[in-house]
Amino acid sequence: MAYYRQVGEVPRTRHTQHRTPEGGLYYEELMGEEGFSADSSLLYHRAIPSAIVDAAEWEVPDQSRTRNAPMVPRHLRLHSLFDDQEWKAADVVQSRRLVLGNDDVRISYVVAGAPSELYRNGIGDECVYVESGSARVETVFGLLEVGRGDYVILPRATTHRWVPTGDEPLRAYVIEANSHIAPPKRYLSRYGQLLEHAPYCERDLRGPSEPLLVEGENVDVLIKHRGDGPGGISGTRYTYPTHPFDVVGWDGCLYPYAFNIDDFQPITGRVHQPPPVHQVFEGHNFVICNFVPRKVDYHPGAIPVPYYHSNVDSDEVMFYCGGDYEARKGSGIGQGSISLHPGGHSHGPQPGAYERSIGAERFDELAVMVDTFRPLDLGEGGTACDDGAYAWTWAGGRRES
Repeated sequence: MAYYRQVGEVPRTRHTQHRTPEGGLYYEELMGEEGFSADSSLLYHRAIPSAIVDAAEWEVPDQSRTRNAPMVPRHLRLHSLFDDQEWKAADVVQSRRLVLGNDDVRISYVVAGAPSELYRNGIGDECVYVESGSARVETVFGLLEVGRGDYVILPRATTHRWVPTGDEPLRAYVIEANSHIAPPKRYLSRYGQLLEHAPYCERDLRGPSEPLLVEGENVDVLIKHRGDGPGGISGTRYTYPTHPFDVVGWDGCLYPYAFNIDDFQPITGRVHQPPPVHQVFEGHNFVICNFVPRKVDYHPGAIPVPYYHSNVDSDEVMFYCGGDYEARKGSGIGQGSISLHPGGHSHGPQPGAYERSIGAERFDELAVMVDTFRPLDLGEGGTACDDGAYAWTWAGGRRES
């Protein structure tokens, strides 16, 4: 994301001496993408960022996957994954449960009430959608205060931790990429500025505004990285001699940021608009879209709910996180539900929704959609919360055997 920021103290010229008040040197670290050929930032540490004093294996949350076989659409009830007391001891990093995944992207869900350990995802960027609750996201770049409706983009290898705040549980929908996550290329100028036709702009992005300096010795950091575990993922626990949050200043175009779904400006038309108008981010072989409250189609003959469509090239995952989703009435889907419509299955509105939508002027719905261009498997969390009946809802709930 080519949007420059500077936070804290940095030297006038990069790669030159940056001295402490006592005359010592701060240690410059380049955090960059694609082998020095894409976005980067320069961070200035009090201590050597490479120094570790111990390392041990860390068992990451269950990454096992099961094929969606036979291939059917599914309804997953995410709110059933954590009971009324379990969330209080759960944290965003180690308690997340894998719902769906393939070799490009993994979707997990967690309800948390406890602070996480320090964590770094070395596999790819993370996009975390906050369904409800609030948290401090403490990062090596500084602090982000986040709450309901916030997307939090955490670049690969960003050391951070989640600290829930308030009395309400933090409900987080976690999209982990094996790549980077960024605004769609068609929204950007050749130099990286968000264009006028984009549904959001740089003003809407909230990055850290000041350094976050923490003292400490023998500090552990959990690292997720490529390895020989399920899905090619393994974990390591590093111990650092001093706390990694020791950056007195940084500048550049690579950093964590938050974007609230309420700041997304929907694009509407006289007839039904296709899903790309709802897109907010993209990664390798997947896209992320918002469906937000909006004025709907105003052609005199319009049918506002989606037409029936076949996902020839992609699996569609819709997470329902607010409002009343018109096309799914009568299917049992509600707040906290996921619908999975696999590639090859023609899907669309539930019986009756097509007709009921005629004459509607506005939809009050909130959903996050992930479309993937390779088939999705079920994680252990997805298998645990599958209602087992969704595939037959278009046929009145009948399954012929």
